[in-house]
Amino acid sequence: MGRPLFYDIIEKPATSCIVTICSVIWFVIQKKSIGYSQVGLSYDTAVEGHYWRMITSALSHISVLHLVFNMSALWSLGVVEQLGHIGLGTAYYLHYTLVLVVFSGVLVIGIYHLLIARFKIDYFRRVTAVGYSCVVFGWMTILSVKQPSSKLDLFGLLSLPISFAPFESLIFTSIIVPQASFLGHLSGILVGYAISWGLIGGMNNYWALTMLGWIIVVFVFSLKKSGAYDISFLEIESLSDASLPSVRFIGNGRTLQASAVPLSGVEVV
Repeated sequence: MGRPLFYDIIEKPATSCIVTICSVIWFVIQKKSIGYSQVGLSYDTAVEGHYWRMITSALSHISVLHLVFNMSALWSLGVVEQLGHIGLGTAYYLHYTLVLVVFSGVLVIGIYHLLIARFKIDYFRRVTAVGYSCVVFGWMTILSVKQPSSKLDLFGLLSLPISFAPFESLIFTSIIVPQASFLGHLSGILVGYAISWGLIGGMNNYWALTMLGWIIVVFVFSLKKSGAYDISFLEIESLSDASLPSVRFIGNGRTLQASAVPLSGVEVV
Protein backbone atom coordinates (compact mmCIF):
# COMPACT_ATOMS: atom_id res chain seq x y z
CA MET A 1 0.00 0.00 0.00
CA GLY A 2 1.41 3.40 -1.03
CA ARG A 3 1.96 6.35 1.21
CA PRO A 4 -1.23 8.41 1.81
CA LEU A 5 -1.37 11.57 -0.32
CA PHE A 6 -2.18 13.60 2.80
CA TYR A 7 1.41 13.29 4.06
CA ASP A 8 2.85 14.53 0.75
CA ILE A 9 0.51 17.52 0.83
CA ILE A 10 1.69 18.39 4.35
CA GLU A 11 5.35 18.09 3.31
CA LYS A 12 4.85 20.07 0.07
CA PRO A 13 2.54 22.93 1.11
CA ALA A 14 3.75 25.46 -1.49
CA THR A 15 3.65 22.92 -4.32
CA SER A 16 0.17 21.82 -3.25
CA CYS A 17 -1.07 25.43 -3.30
CA ILE A 18 0.39 26.13 -6.76
CA VAL A 19 -1.07 22.93 -8.21
CA THR A 20 -4.45 23.87 -6.74
CA ILE A 21 -4.28 27.45 -8.07
CA CYS A 22 -3.33 26.33 -11.59
CA SER A 23 -6.07 23.70 -11.58
CA VAL A 24 -8.74 26.16 -10.43
CA ILE A 25 -7.62 28.69 -13.07
CA TRP A 26 -7.81 25.97 -15.74
CA PHE A 27 -11.37 25.17 -14.62
CA VAL A 28 -12.38 28.86 -14.82
CA ILE A 29 -10.77 29.18 -18.26
CA GLN A 30 -12.77 26.19 -19.51
CA LYS A 31 -15.98 27.41 -17.88
CA LYS A 32 -15.71 30.90 -19.37
CA SER A 33 -14.23 29.78 -22.73
CA ILE A 34 -11.16 31.99 -22.29
CA GLY A 35 -8.56 31.70 -25.06
CA TYR A 36 -4.80 32.14 -25.46
CA SER A 37 -5.12 35.76 -26.59
CA GLN A 38 -6.88 36.78 -23.37
CA VAL A 39 -4.33 35.46 -20.86
CA GLY A 40 -1.19 34.64 -22.88
CA LEU A 41 2.06 36.60 -23.19
CA SER A 42 3.47 37.69 -26.55
CA TYR A 43 6.06 40.21 -27.68
CA ASP A 44 3.44 42.63 -28.98
CA THR A 45 1.37 42.54 -25.79
CA ALA A 46 4.50 43.09 -23.68
CA VAL A 47 5.49 46.11 -25.79
CA GLU A 48 1.95 47.47 -25.35
CA GLY A 49 2.45 47.39 -21.57
CA HIS A 50 0.42 44.29 -20.72
CA TYR A 51 2.94 43.27 -18.04
CA TRP A 52 0.19 41.53 -16.07
CA ARG A 53 0.31 38.79 -18.68
CA MET A 54 3.62 37.54 -17.26
CA ILE A 55 1.60 36.27 -14.30
CA THR A 56 -1.59 35.19 -16.05
CA SER A 57 0.33 33.37 -18.78
CA ALA A 58 2.39 31.43 -16.23
CA LEU A 59 -0.62 30.27 -14.21
CA SER A 60 -2.94 29.56 -17.15
CA HIS A 61 -3.35 26.35 -19.15
CA ILE A 62 -5.79 25.90 -22.01
CA SER A 63 -5.23 22.21 -22.74
CA VAL A 64 -5.91 19.65 -20.01
CA LEU A 65 -2.93 17.60 -21.26
CA HIS A 66 -0.69 20.63 -20.81
CA LEU A 67 -2.02 21.13 -17.28
CA VAL A 68 -1.58 17.46 -16.33
CA PHE A 69 1.99 17.30 -17.69
CA ASN A 70 3.10 20.48 -15.90
CA MET A 71 1.40 19.69 -12.61
CA SER A 72 2.66 16.09 -12.61
CA ALA A 73 6.23 17.31 -13.15
CA LEU A 74 5.78 20.10 -10.59
CA TRP A 75 4.48 17.67 -7.98
CA SER A 76 7.58 15.52 -8.42
CA LEU A 77 9.83 18.60 -8.25
CA GLY A 78 8.13 19.60 -5.00
CA VAL A 79 10.74 17.40 -3.32
CA VAL A 80 12.69 20.68 -3.14
CA GLU A 81 10.49 21.56 -0.16
CA GLN A 82 11.69 18.45 1.67
CA LEU A 83 15.39 19.26 1.20
CA GLY A 84 15.84 21.89 3.89
CA HIS A 85 18.87 20.00 5.18
CA ILE A 86 20.84 20.94 2.02
CA GLY A 87 19.78 24.59 1.99
CA LEU A 88 16.57 24.24 0.00
CA GLY A 89 13.14 23.83 1.66
CA THR A 90 9.78 25.59 1.39
CA ALA A 91 11.05 29.15 1.87
CA TYR A 92 13.72 28.65 -0.82
CA TYR A 93 11.08 27.16 -3.09
CA LEU A 94 8.75 30.14 -2.70
CA HIS A 95 11.51 32.74 -3.03
CA TYR A 96 12.91 31.35 -6.26
CA THR A 97 9.55 30.48 -7.77
CA LEU A 98 8.93 34.25 -7.83
CA VAL A 99 12.32 34.74 -9.49
CA LEU A 100 11.62 32.04 -12.09
CA VAL A 101 8.20 33.45 -13.01
CA VAL A 102 9.50 37.00 -13.53
CA PHE A 103 12.98 36.41 -14.91
CA SER A 104 12.01 33.66 -17.35
CA GLY A 105 9.19 35.86 -18.68
CA VAL A 106 11.54 38.83 -19.11
CA LEU A 107 14.20 36.63 -20.72
CA VAL A 108 11.87 35.09 -23.30
CA ILE A 109 10.59 38.55 -24.29
CA GLY A 110 14.23 39.68 -24.54
CA ILE A 111 15.03 36.75 -26.86
CA TYR A 112 11.96 37.58 -28.97
CA HIS A 113 13.16 41.19 -29.21
CA LEU A 114 16.58 40.06 -30.40
CA LEU A 115 15.08 37.77 -33.05
CA ILE A 116 12.69 40.47 -34.25
CA ALA A 117 15.00 43.51 -34.14
CA ARG A 118 18.30 41.89 -35.12
CA PHE A 119 17.25 39.00 -37.35
CA LYS A 120 13.96 40.46 -38.65
CA ILE A 121 11.93 37.34 -37.76
CA ASP A 122 8.50 38.94 -37.30
CA TYR A 123 6.90 35.55 -36.62
CA PHE A 124 7.88 35.92 -32.95
CA ARG A 125 5.71 39.01 -32.57
CA ARG A 126 2.65 36.79 -32.69
CA VAL A 127 3.81 33.83 -30.62
CA THR A 128 1.58 33.68 -27.54
CA ALA A 129 2.79 31.60 -24.58
CA VAL A 130 0.79 30.14 -21.72
CA GLY A 131 1.60 27.60 -19.03
CA TYR A 132 3.79 26.97 -16.01
CA SER A 133 6.47 25.23 -18.08
CA CYS A 134 9.12 27.94 -17.63
CA VAL A 135 8.99 27.45 -13.86
CA VAL A 136 8.84 23.65 -14.16
CA PHE A 137 11.95 23.60 -16.38
CA GLY A 138 13.68 26.03 -14.03
CA TRP A 139 13.10 23.74 -11.03
CA MET A 140 14.23 20.71 -13.04
CA THR A 141 17.48 22.54 -13.69
CA ILE A 142 17.98 23.71 -10.10
CA LEU A 143 17.35 20.21 -8.75
CA SER A 144 19.67 18.66 -11.35
CA VAL A 145 22.49 20.83 -9.96
CA LYS A 146 21.61 20.76 -6.25
CA GLN A 147 20.46 17.13 -5.97
CA PRO A 148 21.59 15.22 -9.11
CA SER A 149 20.64 11.85 -7.61
CA SER A 150 16.92 12.74 -7.63
CA LYS A 151 14.37 11.35 -10.10
CA LEU A 152 11.65 13.16 -12.03
CA ASP A 153 8.37 11.20 -12.06
CA LEU A 154 5.82 11.97 -14.76
CA PHE A 155 2.22 10.78 -14.50
CA GLY A 156 3.38 8.21 -11.94
CA LEU A 157 4.58 6.06 -14.85
CA LEU A 158 7.78 7.53 -16.26
CA SER A 159 10.88 8.18 -14.14
CA LEU A 160 13.81 10.23 -15.50
CA PRO A 161 17.21 10.91 -13.88
CA ILE A 162 16.95 14.56 -12.83
CA SER A 163 20.49 15.27 -14.04
CA PHE A 164 19.31 14.86 -17.66
CA ALA A 165 15.65 15.80 -17.22
CA PRO A 166 15.80 19.48 -18.34
CA PHE A 167 17.18 18.78 -21.80
CA GLU A 168 15.47 15.40 -22.18
CA SER A 169 12.14 17.08 -21.44
CA LEU A 170 13.00 20.01 -23.73
CA ILE A 171 13.60 17.67 -26.67
CA PHE A 172 10.69 15.37 -25.75
CA THR A 173 8.12 18.17 -25.57
CA SER A 174 9.43 19.79 -28.78
CA ILE A 175 8.91 16.50 -30.67
CA ILE A 176 5.67 15.32 -29.08
CA VAL A 177 4.05 18.76 -28.83
CA PRO A 178 5.31 20.84 -31.81
CA GLN A 179 3.46 23.96 -30.63
CA ALA A 180 5.31 23.87 -27.29
CA SER A 181 7.39 26.99 -26.66
CA PHE A 182 11.00 25.88 -27.11
CA LEU A 183 12.31 29.34 -26.23
CA GLY A 184 10.02 29.57 -23.20
CA HIS A 185 11.28 26.25 -21.85
CA LEU A 186 14.88 27.19 -22.66
CA SER A 187 14.44 30.47 -20.76
CA GLY A 188 13.35 28.53 -17.68
CA ILE A 189 16.43 26.31 -17.97
CA LEU A 190 18.78 29.30 -18.31
CA VAL A 191 17.29 31.10 -15.31
CA GLY A 192 17.44 27.81 -13.38
CA TYR A 193 21.18 27.53 -14.05
CA ALA A 194 21.69 31.18 -13.08
CA ILE A 195 20.01 30.47 -9.72
CA SER A 196 21.89 27.19 -9.20
CA TRP A 197 25.29 28.73 -9.90
CA GLY A 198 24.63 31.72 -7.63
CA LEU A 199 24.40 34.28 -10.45
CA ILE A 200 20.93 35.12 -9.12
CA GLY A 201 20.89 34.80 -5.35
CA GLY A 202 20.51 36.50 -2.02
CA MET A 203 16.76 35.96 -1.80
CA ASN A 204 15.29 36.02 1.69
CA ASN A 205 11.90 36.83 3.20
CA TYR A 206 12.48 40.59 2.94
CA TRP A 207 13.45 40.56 -0.74
CA ALA A 208 10.76 38.01 -1.60
CA LEU A 209 8.03 40.16 0.00
CA THR A 210 9.44 43.27 -1.67
CA MET A 211 9.45 41.52 -5.02
CA LEU A 212 5.93 40.21 -4.47
CA GLY A 213 4.75 43.71 -3.57
CA TRP A 214 6.16 45.17 -6.80
CA ILE A 215 4.67 42.30 -8.81
CA ILE A 216 1.23 43.10 -7.37
CA VAL A 217 1.61 46.85 -8.02
CA VAL A 218 2.79 46.37 -11.62
CA PHE A 219 0.12 43.72 -12.21
CA VAL A 220 -2.76 45.93 -11.03
CA PHE A 221 -1.62 49.15 -12.71
CA SER A 222 -0.69 47.55 -16.03
CA LEU A 223 -3.99 45.66 -16.01
CA LYS A 224 -5.87 48.90 -15.43
CA LYS A 225 -3.87 50.87 -17.98
CA SER A 226 -4.24 48.21 -20.67
CA GLY A 227 -8.03 48.39 -20.37
CA ALA A 228 -8.27 44.61 -20.72
CA TYR A 229 -10.35 44.34 -17.55
CA ASP A 230 -12.27 46.96 -15.64
CA ILE A 231 -10.96 47.66 -12.14
CA SER A 232 -13.77 49.86 -10.90
CA PHE A 233 -12.14 51.00 -7.65
CA LEU A 234 -8.99 52.32 -9.32
CA GLU A 235 -8.56 55.18 -11.76
CA ILE A 236 -5.29 56.52 -13.15
CA GLU A 237 -5.67 60.19 -14.02
CA SER A 238 -3.37 62.91 -15.29
CA LEU A 239 -2.50 66.05 -13.31
CA SER A 240 -1.41 69.52 -14.30
CA ASP A 241 2.06 68.46 -13.24
CA ALA A 242 2.43 65.34 -15.39
CA SER A 243 5.68 64.38 -13.66
CA LEU A 244 3.75 63.41 -10.52
CA PRO A 245 1.63 60.28 -10.94
CA SER A 246 -1.84 60.38 -9.40
CA VAL A 247 -3.94 57.41 -8.38
CA ARG A 248 -7.58 57.86 -7.36
CA PHE A 249 -9.54 55.24 -5.45
CA ILE A 250 -13.11 55.62 -6.63
CA GLY A 251 -14.78 54.26 -3.50
CA ASN A 252 -13.75 57.09 -1.19
CA GLY A 253 -12.74 59.77 -3.67
CA ARG A 254 -9.24 60.08 -2.23
CA THR A 255 -6.35 60.95 -4.52
CA LEU A 256 -2.79 59.90 -3.82
CA GLN A 257 -0.03 61.94 -5.44
CA ALA A 258 3.64 60.98 -5.34
CA SER A 259 5.97 63.60 -3.95
CA ALA A 260 9.16 62.07 -5.22
CA VAL A 261 11.63 63.73 -7.60
CA PRO A 262 10.07 63.83 -11.11
CA LEU A 263 11.11 60.92 -13.32
CA SER A 264 12.08 61.69 -16.90
CA GLY A 265 10.56 59.59 -19.65
CA VAL A 266 7.52 58.53 -17.62
CA GLU A 267 4.12 59.24 -19.11
CA VAL A 268 1.15 59.17 -16.77
CA VAL A 269 -2.12 58.55 -18.64
